Amino acid sequence: MTAAINTMQRLPVRVLVVDDEAPVREAYGQILGESAPSAEKASLQDMRAKLFAGSEARKSSKASGPAPFALMLCSGAEEAVEAVRLAGAAGEPFAVVFLDMRMPPGPDGVWAAEKIRALDANVEIVICTAYSDVDPAQISERVPPLDKLFYLQKPFHPHEVKQLAVALGQKWTAERRIAQLAFFDNLTGLPNRAMFRDQLETAIGQAREAGSKLGVLYLDLDNFKRINDTLGHGVGDELLREVGRRMREVLRADDMVCHATVSEANGQGIARLGGDEFVVLLPAISMPQDAGKVAERILGALSAPMKLAKHEVLATPSIGIATFPADGIDAETLFHNADLAMYFAKRQGPGRMAFFTESMNAGALKRLTLETQLRTALKNGEFSLNYQPQFDLGTGAISGFEALLRWNNPELGEVKPNDFIPVAEETGLMLPIGEWVLRTACAQFKLWVDEGLKNARIAVNISGLQFMQRNFAAQVIAILQQTGLPPECLELEVTESVIMKDEVWTKDILARFKELGIALAIDDFGTGYSSLSKLRDFAFDRLKIDREFIKELHGSGDDRALVGTIIKMAQMLGVDVVAEGVDDFRQLLHLQDDQCKFAQGFLLAKPLSVNDAKQLLQRLADSKDTSRTTRLRRLMQ
Repeated sequence: MTAAINTMQRLPVRVLVVDDEAPVREAYGQILGESAPSAEKASLQDMRAKLFAGSEARKSSKASGPAPFALMLCSGAEEAVEAVRLAGAAGEPFAVVFLDMRMPPGPDGVWAAEKIRALDANVEIVICTAYSDVDPAQISERVPPLDKLFYLQKPFHPHEVKQLAVALGQKWTAERRIAQLAFFDNLTGLPNRAMFRDQLETAIGQAREAGSKLGVLYLDLDNFKRINDTLGHGVGDELLREVGRRMREVLRADDMVCHATVSEANGQGIARLGGDEFVVLLPAISMPQDAGKVAERILGALSAPMKLAKHEVLATPSIGIATFPADGIDAETLFHNADLAMYFAKRQGPGRMAFFTESMNAGALKRLTLETQLRTALKNGEFSLNYQPQFDLGTGAISGFEALLRWNNPELGEVKPNDFIPVAEETGLMLPIGEWVLRTACAQFKLWVDEGLKNARIAVNISGLQFMQRNFAAQVIAILQQTGLPPECLELEVTESVIMKDEVWTKDILARFKELGIALAIDDFGTGYSSLSKLRDFAFDRLKIDREFIKELHGSGDDRALVGTIIKMAQMLGVDVVAEGVDDFRQLLHLQDDQCKFAQGFLLAKPLSVNDAKQLLQRLADSKDTSRTTRLRRLMQ
């Protein structure tokens, strides 16, 4: 941005002179630029005498050194208006326009001033007149604002023209520099959020009048944070500049889809909102699918590897699409809905795009409500734990309990774990909640141990966010010390996808837990991308087969074969197996035939409150049955 400002300061000020008399235009040329060609000297001198008063009319007013102005001369009002339009479209607007008041037989200078002001709100306009009946107040009403409209009374001194051009040129450049700082991104030179909002509101107004459509693309880079953290902020900045450049390339020429030209000079239609977020305005599309075609081209352009500071970087984007008027009739709604669509695209995986739908709004509102209530749930004591028993299929005895988090909110009622746990993980709230779960489960199980529950464990699910915290092991140790629970009574459950994220860290922290005597289990096995041969490198005690494989155990030969294979391979590795989701007797029989050692599910016992779990323990303790089958049948009554 600084380089762009310095370049802007060095460039000559662009000045447009509009007068119907050729000698007058040539006189302006001598004052503000090179000598005007193709005019007889005598005619030029006569006109100079008529236009510029005093002895200075006989003197040459050639500037010494390079001309500070880039001058364009027009002979009529309509020609001048077209010149201003073309200059704006090319990203090279005029700073100052000198307009003659009377230019017969065409429109006069005030007409031209009105049209020019409609095209360019920032240009400085000077009306030159020899007539005393001109009323500046009336003209100012037609050509606002007042501080960008000036008058020169003929005849005037050459220095007046030049000094006015210099002063107004400097004023225009300074205002442009301030606007550049206020409305353009310092890193990429693209418009910023404030500028884009103005562009979007203007485009919506034009589309409403024309009865046309427009599109908004909201873009976020999928892996920018990782690149920034790994390769440094310098590479991250270079990446953002390259993204801006590639987006300009996609949209620079006349687009056959959106029928709009994006100026290379100011990036009109593209903006950087901050961080790794960009947005694109497509001001005239025929149908929503046209916006999707542009999004596909952007995805293709940004998905190609980038060479940055000797590194080859891949930064795929996620793009959300909203269109006017279908997805919103005002800037705020369109902007919000495009952002929502981008969020849903990102959830589908990297390098995706998504069109906004009303269901996204409902989902976003639900998520926002969940997040709001979740932030105070722990403080308000809204969480509780249920305990699902795990059974030894060889003896029929309880081998342990799995602690399951439950949330009862006064406004939302009972909230399903599948609804609120992902939100807790995304917001970071899972860290304090997970610590509460671990502490509460350990404290409760210590009470049961003290009451006579022997040779059993309490299993606690650990989120990926918790597991990757560098102080997690110390936190577990501190909770065991504070609650007094023996380490061998605790089992930590971690999903295989979490394990494989950072294998070095996983091996290190699992080794520390093993030294303490804490048991470790792989949860939801079969839903990730690892294998038993890969997992043998980790010090696990138990493997929990996901309920999806158990569900069709008696109906699908493939699932039964798979479950049997997992059990046999686990036994060869010295790892116990727990079958989750055992809900009917036929599943139980298949598992017993395959010599699965442990099971849990609704057939044996549902998740229980603290009181119900205690009653179950008491009933089993009072039972005199020694037969495995009898014990299991008593549980199912």
